Amino acid sequence: MPHRTPVRVELQAPDISPWLPSNTAVPGVHVFDSGLAGPKVMVQALTHGNEICGAIALNWLLLQLRRGEFKPLCGTLTLAYANLEAYARFKPDDPFPSRFVDEDYNRVWADATLDGPGDSVELRRARLLRPFVDEADLLLDIHSMGEPCRPLMVCGRLDKNAAFARALGQPADLLIDTGHPAGLRMIERGAFGDPASAKKALLVECGQHWESAAEHVAIDTLARFLGLTGLAPAAWVQAHTRVALPSVQRLVRVTEPVVARSSGFRFLVPPVGLGVIDKAGTPIAQDGEHIFTTPYDQAVMVMPGTHNLKPGGTAVRLGRFEN
Repeated sequence: MPHRTPVRVELQAPDISPWLPSNTAVPGVHVFDSGLAGPKVMVQALTHGNEICGAIALNWLLLQLRRGEFKPLCGTLTLAYANLEAYARFKPDDPFPSRFVDEDYNRVWADATLDGPGDSVELRRARLLRPFVDEADLLLDIHSMGEPCRPLMVCGRLDKNAAFARALGQPADLLIDTGHPAGLRMIERGAFGDPASAKKALLVECGQHWESAAEHVAIDTLARFLGLTGLAPAAWVQAHTRVALPSVQRLVRVTEPVVARSSGFRFLVPPVGLGVIDKAGTPIAQDGEHIFTTPYDQAVMVMPGTHNLKPGGTAVRLGRFEN
């Protein structure tokens, strides 16, 4: 049987119904225009319906905007709740199934998929949000992880995004990976995936889905991101940061995914996020008769997990730490 780490839901899923009516034609998507020149900035939460720390962070910021305690200094700010239907199914006593309804919303962002004949809850929502994503210059997508793991900034496949994350200063661990075999993520779409473009996108993994610390990481990252993009004054950012900056940031560069071949996939080592396997050739997982082993010394296990894992899904990614 797949390894399952016991979880406790420490966070309370917020009521987002007050934010579904919006100033756009799309429910749950709000645009705030400063009236001044500047970047088009977008922040998204609930890419997956059970990753509630991002919804908490957006609720917090929307309340700040409503009360007049924050407004963008320049440019425009788009705030979007993504997978509304999956989130509506979230149950604290059974929190894993509400990740999505029909398919992973974060694997449908290739034009061929969005413009193709497919139909699902997630595709319909992505098609509605596509214009906002394509207009954005700078994007933050707020996530969390199924297994316990310290926060991680996913920089897509490009060094430009890693440099952007270093300027943000948070969190300590940054990731450049090889994408997902199951489909294109939002942070890789269009100009975000073009090394020659000035557009940049980051995906923050705030920790385990429902640990209380994930809320603080989400709000801290959001505040710092708004400061870095020029939309928030330094004093406001300083007043709302919640997590101390790390003394150093390290980059993990992924070399390969470990992809489940069947429903019988199981780990042979504890699936610890950012855990390091010392020796090359160490068996780490088994799927039928096939044994997956580490390809090199000091292999880093990136976001391992078996919740909702299906054949063809990524069980873990393997990489190396860089300075």
